Amino acid sequence: MLKTQKIGGLTAQLKLAPSVRLKYNIDEIAAYNPKKAAVLAIFYPNKKKQAVFLLTKRANYKGTHSSQISFPGGKIHKEDTTLQETALRETYEEVGISPGSVEIVRVLTPVYIPPSNFLATPFIGSTETMPSFLRNYEVAEIIEVLVSDLLDDATLATVNITNTYMDNRTVPCFMLNGYAVWGATAMMLSEIKELLKCSFK
Repeated sequence: MLKTQKIGGLTAQLKLAPSVRLKYNIDEIAAYNPKKAAVLAIFYPNKKKQAVFLLTKRANYKGTHSSQISFPGGKIHKEDTTLQETALRETYEEVGISPGSVEIVRVLTPVYIPPSNFLATPFIGSTETMPSFLRNYEVAEIIEVLVSDLLDDATLATVNITNTYMDNRTVPCFMLNGYAVWGATAMMLSEIKELLKCSFK
Protein backbone atom coordinates (compact mmCIF):
# COMPACT_ATOMS: atom_id res chain seq x y z
CA MET A 1 0.00 0.00 0.00
CA LEU A 2 2.76 2.45 0.91
CA LYS A 3 4.47 1.87 -2.44
CA THR A 4 1.36 2.66 -4.47
CA GLN A 5 -0.41 5.26 -2.32
CA LYS A 6 -0.64 8.65 -4.02
CA ILE A 7 1.78 11.12 -2.44
CA GLY A 8 0.65 14.50 -1.16
CA GLY A 9 3.31 16.40 -3.07
CA LEU A 10 3.89 20.10 -2.56
CA THR A 11 0.46 20.58 -0.97
CA ALA A 12 1.43 18.27 1.89
CA GLN A 13 4.90 19.78 2.21
CA LEU A 14 3.77 23.40 2.37
CA LYS A 15 1.79 22.68 5.54
CA LEU A 16 5.15 22.73 7.36
CA ALA A 17 6.98 25.23 5.16
CA PRO A 18 8.59 28.41 6.54
CA SER A 19 7.13 31.57 5.01
CA VAL A 20 10.39 32.22 3.15
CA ARG A 21 9.83 29.02 1.15
CA LEU A 22 6.35 30.13 0.10
CA LYS A 23 7.87 32.93 -2.00
CA TYR A 24 9.23 30.51 -4.60
CA ASN A 25 7.23 28.87 -7.39
CA ILE A 26 8.37 26.10 -9.70
CA ASP A 27 9.53 28.43 -12.47
CA GLU A 28 11.55 30.59 -10.07
CA ILE A 29 13.21 27.53 -8.56
CA ALA A 30 14.19 26.25 -12.01
CA ALA A 31 15.66 29.65 -12.88
CA TYR A 32 18.03 29.40 -9.92
CA ASN A 33 19.43 26.14 -11.36
CA PRO A 34 19.60 24.54 -7.90
CA LYS A 35 22.22 21.97 -6.95
CA LYS A 36 20.94 18.41 -6.66
CA ALA A 37 20.90 16.47 -3.40
CA ALA A 38 19.15 13.44 -1.92
CA VAL A 39 18.24 12.26 1.56
CA LEU A 40 17.01 8.99 3.04
CA ALA A 41 14.13 8.59 5.46
CA ILE A 42 15.05 5.18 6.84
CA PHE A 43 12.48 3.17 8.84
CA TYR A 44 13.35 0.17 11.01
CA PRO A 45 12.38 -1.64 14.25
CA ASN A 46 14.12 -0.42 17.42
CA LYS A 47 15.25 -2.61 20.31
CA LYS A 48 11.65 -2.78 21.57
CA LYS A 49 10.42 -3.77 18.08
CA GLN A 50 8.70 -0.40 17.70
CA ALA A 51 8.60 1.26 14.29
CA VAL A 52 11.03 4.19 14.22
CA PHE A 53 12.82 6.37 11.70
CA LEU A 54 16.18 8.09 11.78
CA LEU A 55 17.01 11.77 12.06
CA THR A 56 20.42 13.26 12.70
CA LYS A 57 21.65 16.39 14.39
CA ARG A 58 24.22 18.05 12.17
CA ALA A 59 27.59 18.91 13.61
CA ASN A 60 28.29 22.52 14.54
CA TYR A 61 30.18 24.21 11.72
CA LYS A 62 30.35 27.53 9.89
CA GLY A 63 27.58 26.86 7.42
CA THR A 64 23.91 27.34 6.60
CA HIS A 65 22.65 24.10 8.14
CA SER A 66 24.91 23.89 11.20
CA SER A 67 23.40 21.94 14.14
CA GLN A 68 20.08 21.44 12.37
CA ILE A 69 17.98 18.28 12.54
CA SER A 70 17.85 16.46 9.22
CA PHE A 71 17.72 13.16 7.41
CA PRO A 72 21.05 11.65 6.39
CA GLY A 73 21.94 12.77 2.90
CA GLY A 74 23.80 15.31 0.84
CA LYS A 75 24.73 16.57 -2.61
CA ILE A 76 25.11 14.35 -5.63
CA HIS A 77 28.68 13.35 -6.55
CA LYS A 78 29.95 12.75 -10.06
CA GLU A 79 30.28 9.01 -9.38
CA ASP A 80 26.58 8.74 -8.45
CA THR A 81 24.52 7.54 -11.40
CA THR A 82 21.19 8.31 -9.70
CA LEU A 83 19.88 10.36 -6.78
CA GLN A 84 18.94 7.08 -5.08
CA GLU A 85 22.62 6.17 -5.11
CA THR A 86 23.38 9.56 -3.59
CA ALA A 87 20.93 9.00 -0.74
CA LEU A 88 22.30 5.52 0.02
CA ARG A 89 25.95 6.57 -0.24
CA GLU A 90 25.52 9.61 1.97
CA THR A 91 23.60 7.57 4.55
CA TYR A 92 26.39 5.01 4.65
CA GLU A 93 29.06 7.70 5.00
CA GLU A 94 27.21 9.62 7.71
CA VAL A 95 25.70 6.89 9.91
CA GLY A 96 27.16 3.60 8.64
CA ILE A 97 24.03 1.93 7.24
CA SER A 98 25.07 -0.41 4.44
CA PRO A 99 23.28 0.30 1.15
CA GLY A 100 22.75 -3.42 0.63
CA SER A 101 20.65 -3.64 3.79
CA VAL A 102 18.20 -0.97 2.67
CA GLU A 103 15.05 -1.58 0.65
CA ILE A 104 14.04 1.59 -1.15
CA VAL A 105 10.27 1.89 -0.86
CA ARG A 106 9.68 4.97 -2.99
CA VAL A 107 10.80 8.44 -3.93
CA LEU A 108 8.97 11.53 -2.68
CA THR A 109 8.58 15.11 -3.90
CA PRO A 110 11.81 17.13 -4.16
CA VAL A 111 12.11 20.04 -1.71
CA TYR A 112 13.73 23.35 -2.60
CA ILE A 113 16.03 24.78 0.09
CA PRO A 114 16.45 28.52 -0.61
CA PRO A 115 19.38 29.39 1.72
CA SER A 116 21.73 26.87 0.10
CA ASN A 117 20.01 26.65 -3.31
CA PHE A 118 19.63 22.89 -3.18
CA LEU A 119 16.81 20.77 -4.58
CA ALA A 120 16.75 17.74 -2.27
CA THR A 121 14.96 14.55 -3.29
CA PRO A 122 13.77 12.39 -0.37
CA PHE A 123 13.64 8.60 -0.55
CA ILE A 124 11.82 6.32 1.87
CA GLY A 125 13.76 3.19 2.77
CA SER A 126 13.54 0.42 5.33
CA THR A 127 15.61 -2.28 6.97
CA GLU A 128 14.29 -5.48 8.55
CA THR A 129 16.48 -5.13 11.63
CA MET A 130 17.86 -2.26 13.68
CA PRO A 131 21.05 -0.98 12.00
CA SER A 132 24.42 -0.69 13.72
CA PHE A 133 25.32 2.97 13.52
CA LEU A 134 28.71 4.52 12.92
CA ARG A 135 28.64 8.33 12.85
CA ASN A 136 31.14 10.37 10.89
CA TYR A 137 32.28 13.94 11.57
CA GLU A 138 29.18 15.46 9.94
CA VAL A 139 26.80 14.01 12.54
CA ALA A 140 26.70 15.16 16.14
CA GLU A 141 23.85 12.91 17.25
CA ILE A 142 21.67 10.06 16.01
CA ILE A 143 17.97 10.51 16.82
CA GLU A 144 15.47 7.65 16.70
CA VAL A 145 11.87 8.86 16.41
CA LEU A 146 8.80 6.72 16.94
CA VAL A 147 6.52 6.64 13.92
CA SER A 148 3.60 7.01 16.33
CA ASP A 149 5.03 10.36 17.48
CA LEU A 150 5.16 11.64 13.90
CA LEU A 151 1.54 10.60 13.36
CA ASP A 152 0.42 12.32 16.59
CA ASP A 153 -0.87 15.81 15.75
CA ALA A 154 0.18 16.92 19.24
CA THR A 155 3.77 17.09 17.95
CA LEU A 156 2.88 19.95 15.59
CA ALA A 157 4.08 23.31 16.89
CA THR A 158 5.83 26.55 15.98
CA VAL A 159 9.26 27.83 16.93
CA ASN A 160 11.09 31.15 16.59
CA ILE A 161 14.23 30.87 14.49
CA THR A 162 17.14 33.30 14.25
CA ASN A 163 20.00 32.37 11.96
CA THR A 164 22.00 33.71 9.03
CA TYR A 165 18.92 34.21 6.87
CA MET A 166 16.01 34.62 9.34
CA ASP A 167 15.67 36.99 12.29
CA ASN A 168 13.27 35.81 15.00
CA ARG A 169 10.95 34.28 12.42
CA THR A 170 8.11 32.02 13.58
CA VAL A 171 8.10 28.79 11.58
CA PRO A 172 6.00 25.60 11.78
CA CYS A 173 7.74 22.51 13.11
CA PHE A 174 7.43 19.03 14.56
CA MET A 175 8.53 18.63 18.18
CA LEU A 176 10.18 15.20 18.15
CA ASN A 177 12.35 13.79 20.93
CA GLY A 178 12.67 17.28 22.37
CA TYR A 179 13.95 18.77 19.10
CA ALA A 180 12.23 21.32 16.89
CA VAL A 181 12.32 19.85 13.38
CA TRP A 182 11.60 22.59 10.85
CA GLY A 183 12.46 23.71 7.33
CA ALA A 184 13.06 21.20 4.54
CA THR A 185 13.09 18.21 6.90
CA ALA A 186 9.70 19.17 8.34
CA MET A 187 8.31 19.59 4.84
CA MET A 188 9.49 16.10 3.92
CA LEU A 189 8.05 14.70 7.15
CA SER A 190 4.72 16.36 6.43
CA GLU A 191 4.47 14.49 3.15
CA ILE A 192 5.60 11.24 4.82
CA LYS A 193 3.05 11.70 7.61
CA GLU A 194 0.21 12.19 5.15
CA LEU A 195 1.34 9.17 3.14
CA LEU A 196 1.51 6.95 6.23
CA LYS A 197 -1.89 8.08 7.48
CA CYS A 198 -3.49 7.30 4.12
CA SER A 199 -1.76 3.92 3.98
CA PHE A 200 -3.06 2.95 7.44
CA LYS A 201 -6.69 3.72 6.58
